[in-house]
Amino acid sequence: MSIVLAIRIFLFYILLGGSALLWCSLSFFVAPFQSFEARYRFINVNWCRFAVKLTEVLLGIRYEVQGAENVPTQPCVILSKHQSTWETFFLSCYFAPLSQVLKRELLYVPFFGWAMAMLKPIAIDRNNPKAALKELAKQGHERLQQNIWVLIFPEGTRVPAGQIGKFSRGGTALAVNANLPVLPIAHNAGEFWPKQGWWKTPGTIQVVIGPAMFAEGTGPRAIAELNERAFNWVEKTQREIGALYGDNPISETPVQL
Repeated sequence: MSIVLAIRIFLFYILLGGSALLWCSLSFFVAPFQSFEARYRFINVNWCRFAVKLTEVLLGIRYEVQGAENVPTQPCVILSKHQSTWETFFLSCYFAPLSQVLKRELLYVPFFGWAMAMLKPIAIDRNNPKAALKELAKQGHERLQQNIWVLIFPEGTRVPAGQIGKFSRGGTALAVNANLPVLPIAHNAGEFWPKQGWWKTPGTIQVVIGPAMFAEGTGPRAIAELNERAFNWVEKTQREIGALYGDNPISETPVQL
């Protein structure tokens, strides 16, 4: 373990936490007087860019993006691999404005939750899966109609590097019902920012944006087929960037919303 890197990681968390508290507190007093687009950029884009840059400067974790030309002009449903916290920061500022699924209880956290509530998140009760699916469908459709990107982590939770979780169909159902495509994203952020622990490893994250995928038809069968197609693309791309290990890397972690 490098002592210098350990010090850098400690400093990183101090600056990240301090900046989040400061920025959320400031946003609480400034953002209510802004339009949603300006508010989103003020709260989320600016701070998430700071977080990504801080990760690069202090931790030596950089990134490269492939497939930027695949991003459609109209916001749609993003289906992203989930391995770490890094992709949450990155995607929140790369696609703007963006709405993502989060636990409803987070909105009650002083300042942080209040600031998040002003960004039109899809807040769900994870203790009630059936109600959560209904909220995802209802709020997600509303966000898409408002030209807001909807970010779904179809694995439901962060899956350790080298593995991939089964995809829930909530994201593809949302896209099919809105007659919009899904945009699959693969990456290997977990190699450098692991799911567990505080240690970070310098390196370059590979982010690959796939082609926008439309359903072939409507109804449950079309939803299932599109979901399988998106999963297959992500799995194949994860292998290509060296982010899947072994012959059977599918995680047994149960899918959550």
